[in-house]
Amino acid sequence: MNVTGFTRRDFLAGAGAAAVFLPARLFSKPAPSNRITLGFIGMGLQGTQANLKTFLNQPDAQVIAVCDVQEEACQKAQDIVQERYGTTDCRAVRDFREIIADTSIDAVVISTPDHWHVPMSLMALEAGKDVFCEKPTLTIAEGRILEESVRKHNAVFQMGIEDRSLGHFHKMIEWIRNGAIGQLQKIEITLPCGTDYPKENPAPVPKGLDYNLWLGPAPYQPYTPNRTEWRHWREILDYSGGMITDWGSHLVDTALLAADAPGVCPIEVEGSGSIPSNSMTTVPVKFDLKYRFANGIEMTVKSGPTPTDKSASIRLEGKRGWIRKNGWYGNLETNPPEILRTRYSPETSLYGPLPPGEQRDFLDCVQSRKPTTYTAQTMRQLCNTLHMGVIAVQLSRKLHWDNQTDSFIEDETANQLRSRPARDYTVF
Repeated sequence: MNVTGFTRRDFLAGAGAAAVFLPARLFSKPAPSNRITLGFIGMGLQGTQANLKTFLNQPDAQVIAVCDVQEEACQKAQDIVQERYGTTDCRAVRDFREIIADTSIDAVVISTPDHWHVPMSLMALEAGKDVFCEKPTLTIAEGRILEESVRKHNAVFQMGIEDRSLGHFHKMIEWIRNGAIGQLQKIEITLPCGTDYPKENPAPVPKGLDYNLWLGPAPYQPYTPNRTEWRHWREILDYSGGMITDWGSHLVDTALLAADAPGVCPIEVEGSGSIPSNSMTTVPVKFDLKYRFANGIEMTVKSGPTPTDKSASIRLEGKRGWIRKNGWYGNLETNPPEILRTRYSPETSLYGPLPPGEQRDFLDCVQSRKPTTYTAQTMRQLCNTLHMGVIAVQLSRKLHWDNQTDSFIEDETANQLRSRPARDYTVF
């Protein structure tokens, strides 16, 4: 039975001839003196400010091509690269399939809307490239397909998320693993609430935007003025899961590390919330989720009063105290307070050292062929947890999860929501 609604073949069909080209790194590991050549797909805020500018500062990376369906964004990214290198040889293309097919590119960096993350990653993997891709997946079904493809091609994959390289989150897990608050019992997470955007009337597609390619595998919808703007598309189920899968990726990743449960994903979730009707927004904007892990730890994920980073918080409660971080830029708080002064040496700590940033880690692993900080398996387990929550709100009832099969137990309706039908984007 095809539980995904589409197959790997459907995903890969858009690659055309790209799948037959193999980069040189497959035949010999890149020498430390050689630069890893990168092609970038998606040159919005995250793609440019976070990923492109960081990779440009790495001495062993060479950005040789940038791509975006918006001509202006693509041109700006090309200008950034060429100003940084003092050259004029960075290619700027509109169709990402040119990046996939380019045999001079060792790895791709994907910073697109969520609905393109896995399809593009699969095509790049099939073409023999390593992949750095932003979070999250669009569906549960995509996660296992991606993980299997990474394994099949013996590729390096890095999910684009920074939390394990941030000192405050790392310190929280180090305290937990070393028993600073005793046995962990409960995790409380608050995320920003979503935004109810009003419906918009169809409008002409702006000059310079390849809207059909922006939609790609998503269902066709007429262009509207804000549909492709990042604040808006994140609130549309065709392209994203809203705040639960966006901000949730960050704080729930820390929660999964803290829970350290067998199978990682919770085995139970129930949820309530609100999804606007007659609105552009089609994801939960208010939500109250309750998870339970196999080891008995409970986790709540609730929406805060505002859609800002000040609403984000995580609290880890144990038998002997708690650790909390309020606000994305807030300070750590603990009870008892002396936990804040607790330090562990590398020889005595039960948790590993702070890893480098995700971009630096990716390059290191392309060279060494070792697993990254955020593997495809990590992405699958994190996104399964988040999508379980979205589905629980959609169905307004308790769901039970089987970590071995990535499926809901005896729940056909919920299992149908693990995937979406994909539009044939190979015809344009």
